[in-house]
Amino acid sequence: MDDIILNNNYVIPTINIKLTFINVIANAKKDTLTGRSTFETSFDMEIQDKTKEELIIELRELHQKLNSLLKLHYTYNAERKLAVEKLTASESRYRRLFESAKDGILILDAETGMIKDVNPFLVKMLGYTKEQFIEKEIWEIGFFKDIAANKDKFFELKQKEYVRYEDLPLETTEGRKINVEFVSNVYSEDHHDVIQCNIRDITERKQAEQVQIIANKEIAFQNEEKEKRAIELVIAKEHAEQSDRLKSAFLANMSHEIRTPMNGILGFSELLKEPGLTGEKQQEYIRIIEKSGARMLNIINNIVDISKIEANQMNVDIKDCNINEKVEFIYIFFKPQVEEKGMQLIYKNSLPINEAIIRSDNEKIYSILTNLVKNAINYSKVGTIEFGYIKRGENLEFYVKDTGIGISKDRQSAIFERFIQADISDKMARQGAGLGLSISKAYVEMLGGKIWVESEEGIGSTFYFTLPYNAEPDKKKAVEKVVLVQNGENQIKDLKILIAEDDKTSEMLITIDVGKFSKEILKARNGFEAVEVCRNNPDTDLILMDIQMPVMNGHEATRQIRQFNKDVVIIAQTAFGLSGDREKTIEAGCNDYISKPINKNELLSLIQKYFTK
Repeated sequence: MDDIILNNNYVIPTINIKLTFINVIANAKKDTLTGRSTFETSFDMEIQDKTKEELIIELRELHQKLNSLLKLHYTYNAERKLAVEKLTASESRYRRLFESAKDGILILDAETGMIKDVNPFLVKMLGYTKEQFIEKEIWEIGFFKDIAANKDKFFELKQKEYVRYEDLPLETTEGRKINVEFVSNVYSEDHHDVIQCNIRDITERKQAEQVQIIANKEIAFQNEEKEKRAIELVIAKEHAEQSDRLKSAFLANMSHEIRTPMNGILGFSELLKEPGLTGEKQQEYIRIIEKSGARMLNIINNIVDISKIEANQMNVDIKDCNINEKVEFIYIFFKPQVEEKGMQLIYKNSLPINEAIIRSDNEKIYSILTNLVKNAINYSKVGTIEFGYIKRGENLEFYVKDTGIGISKDRQSAIFERFIQADISDKMARQGAGLGLSISKAYVEMLGGKIWVESEEGIGSTFYFTLPYNAEPDKKKAVEKVVLVQNGENQIKDLKILIAEDDKTSEMLITIDVGKFSKEILKARNGFEAVEVCRNNPDTDLILMDIQMPVMNGHEATRQIRQFNKDVVIIAQTAFGLSGDREKTIEAGCNDYISKPINKNELLSLIQKYFTK
């Protein structure tokens, strides 16, 4: 046969056509690269039965199919090679990331829970070796007991496919507690599910958060304290301003209250010098002077008392106290004053005389009742004033009721505050320093009671206070005192008395008071002179010792006299009137104590106490 000329002038000898075609078919069937694709061509080529033209056509068709097959093979092979290269690069990148990650990474078999891989950071974080992790179940590793204490927990982790623990406590092999953030997710690898667990150490972050929480709390606390302090400062400022205002008003009122009786004393003292005054006028002027003096003494006593209360130096002197006598005395004392205003004063004693004696402070009870009755008189123009007491359980409940102007609801608690009288409106202000109710409240509380008021404007007020009904009377002392007062003055006589006093007026008054029962009166202007006079007159019976004197005070003079004369009776006299004065004088060696201004009857009572035979 003639040779067959193909494309590209490639000549195939006729005798080789069959062999060449058979090889092509064999090569087409065989895929040496993948083993997956097979190109099969079957046809029966009978050279002797076909013409040359037919054979050439068939060979050309076969050549085209062969070219297509080769082209497909080369393309697939190139793509596969590229995919392998990319996969290799990806695996290399993943391994680098896995090995260098700054979080712990754990790979688990999703079916069995076996640990397949662990990165170096987790090994370092928890202190286990890699061998201690690999091919062990997760619940076998001690540090995972908190999150996978049993298989059920693991199955839950697998079923959810994604689990996140925000703050998981773990423990290293060294026993160190750490906090981690745990995140797991399930994915497929080589047609097999695995669980990747990412574990991040957040211990420092948690510690920083705790520090920040503490710092925030401290800041919040400081801010609250600042706010409270600011509020307190505002309140304190308001109180200080109110206190300053009240004290300024009090001082202005006090000046008026002192100057008014002083005006009466000095003014009518001048009028007594007028020639040709009748005896009746003289007695009237003297009564006015006495009344003004008593008023000023009351103001001074109030100032002294409130000072003692403020300084916490007011003592309580518990003695037998006959309540009925107190009430009756106050009634007799104030009755003329009330009747002068055209009003009626009523008192009520609810207990018989033998049950009306309690153990309390006589002077304070007298002061409380006096203050309340005086207020009722000052704030009433018509009607009646009634006072008294009733027994309620273990207490005596005293009351003072008036038909005066009354007190508004918003002022009923304020009236017991210091200096409040000076700050109330003019229509309510009355004579007084504004201390009486404050002193009364302090005294009531000292004696174990309470005080309150019920009032209605335009109708009147009722003040109440309670005292414990708590003791048996000391009848013996009460009887002795009455006997002394009744019989003592006539029995005392022929005393040798030393008056140690640097004030001439006081010295003159004392000299007159004791002149009736003295045979000789000695005088000293200071403590040093008192010591010398006493030393030179060892038969002195009584020394009336002023405490505040020049050169040497009365305390030191008394101590020195006691070194050589233990028997002479020494009665201290002082204008201080503060708490502790009596105790200081007794400690210095005095027998007793009397405060200025000296009450004649009180002085005589003291002298009777030591010299009645």
